[in-house]
Amino acid sequence: MQHYDVVILGAGAAGLMAAIAAGQRGRRVLVLDHADEAGKKILISGGGRCNFTNLHTDPGRFISANRHFCTSALARYTPRDFMALVEKHRIAWHEKTLGQLFCDGSARAIVTMLLTECDAAHVTIGLNRRITGVSRAHRFRIETDTGPLAADALILATGGLSIPKMGATGLAYDIATQFGLRLTDIRPALVPFTLAPADLARTQTLAGVSQPILARCGATQFREAMLFTHRGLSGPAILQISSVWKDKNPITLDLLPDESAATLAARKRTRPKAALRTIMAELMPSRMADAFLPETLAPHPIGTLTDQSLATLISGLKSWQITPAGTEGYAKAEVTRGGIDTADLSSQTMQARNVPGLYVIGEAVDVTGWLGGYNFQWAWASGWCAGSVA
Repeated sequence: MQHYDVVILGAGAAGLMAAIAAGQRGRRVLVLDHADEAGKKILISGGGRCNFTNLHTDPGRFISANRHFCTSALARYTPRDFMALVEKHRIAWHEKTLGQLFCDGSARAIVTMLLTECDAAHVTIGLNRRITGVSRAHRFRIETDTGPLAADALILATGGLSIPKMGATGLAYDIATQFGLRLTDIRPALVPFTLAPADLARTQTLAGVSQPILARCGATQFREAMLFTHRGLSGPAILQISSVWKDKNPITLDLLPDESAATLAARKRTRPKAALRTIMAELMPSRMADAFLPETLAPHPIGTLTDQSLATLISGLKSWQITPAGTEGYAKAEVTRGGIDTADLSSQTMQARNVPGLYVIGEAVDVTGWLGGYNFQWAWASGWCAGSVA
């Protein structure tokens, strides 16, 4: 039976980073994945250009039952550290918006970079390998479809349940619970909403229309674009707010975050003969104006409408309240919220507190970042922390 110092389950972002860090320490490392290619989720990320980190990475932009858990790892391996690796490999990149960094070219450059670093660190990567069981006596025994392996340290980096068509499974959760680690509530995050029939009746003609909005759920709010879909709502603002939404909770959408009652009052004074619909089509896409304006008011010259009726109209547009019917589920979710309870892990090393040699990193842990490169930065940071000690 082959013996390794470190076996890593999962050849994604976190797993490959952990492998690099461990291999560079001279550890004999094996990475196993059931996929036929390493880094498959990296390849599809950021529209194929990989939003590989965010300059504004901060613990406050991550969701966890323990909001302080991610602080240590993010401080020890920063966006600048990953950028240095990217620049070492001469990968051209650019900042898009809000601190989001993307490859100028293909996301494949990031995967190639990670595999090159693994090769330099003498890491072995085994693809198309199915894990059939894990046990532990004085060391870990990993059962695979090609035979058993032994390891002094085992790192779980198989991710969460998001995007099952890419091969996502609950393997990390299963192994963790087998060794006594607890799970928090697990659900899709950074995911589009589906709407109830009553709301869809208003929006069904708007599929493909986008509008900058402010989305609120409880005390949390995000200001970005919203996209209407055939089944509900998507776009960055919706994906962001979905991570804090729970079933049956209402969400308030400000469809005109830059406007107020004073906006229409000013238009009334300067352009009294313009139809209300014409004015509103200047503030939002015309199809939205048709869907959200009362038919009884839309064709009237704005000068014929009372200030109170205009104030009521704008107030309604700035506080459209919906209760999503649900989400598009793991099939469309960019990440999984929740996971292996951080109370059972060391925030410095990602090692299980009561199982020496067992580590959990990346999406499998109850740490979920905002949209925009934060989850990749968590993968790099948590993987580096585990690989630096495993």
